[in-house]
Amino acid sequence: MTLDPLAILTAFGLIFLAELPDKTMFASLAMGTRMRPLYVWFGTSTAFIVHVTIAVGAGSLLSLLPDMAVKLVSAALFAFGAVVLLRSGGDDENDEDGAKTLTGFWPVYTTAFMAVFISEWGDLTQITTANLAATNGWLPTAIGSAAALMSVSALALLAGRFIAKRVPLKTVQRFGGLCMAALAVWTLIEAFTA
Repeated sequence: MTLDPLAILTAFGLIFLAELPDKTMFASLAMGTRMRPLYVWFGTSTAFIVHVTIAVGAGSLLSLLPDMAVKLVSAALFAFGAVVLLRSGGDDENDEDGAKTLTGFWPVYTTAFMAVFISEWGDLTQITTANLAATNGWLPTAIGSAAALMSVSALALLAGRFIAKRVPLKTVQRFGGLCMAALAVWTLIEAFTA
């Protein structure tokens, strides 16, 4: 299997944009204010890698279906993702319940891992990763998706306050939604012209 740089960049871009306005970013930001950011990042990154592995496995199974069926399902999933991003209210609620500070690698790592691992099941980024794996191959999708998710977590931990104050999340959601809608149309065209 060859590594297609365009497939890696596509996965990275889509997943990055879809994850930016996600509550996981705000959870990372909140945890980073009360815990050591590097430990939080290790925990969130591990959880993301587990989810990408599961999503890529599901997408690889989808790739065993006939090409037309895969493209139609992919187009429907991209369209669904576009609707979710375009209709979301941009709510950026930042839960700050119980401002207890955790210290030590394992308590922080475990807390961050569990927060992301539990909250990401069936998330738009997991569904999109499975979808991309079915159409673009599992390895480039895994690399691009994992890098995007880990980057968003790092971004939230390093510059989260800046983003939350200066970049309207509604704008990010709309841009991501339009990209997903374009991919849905492109996939439909491929399905009927191939």
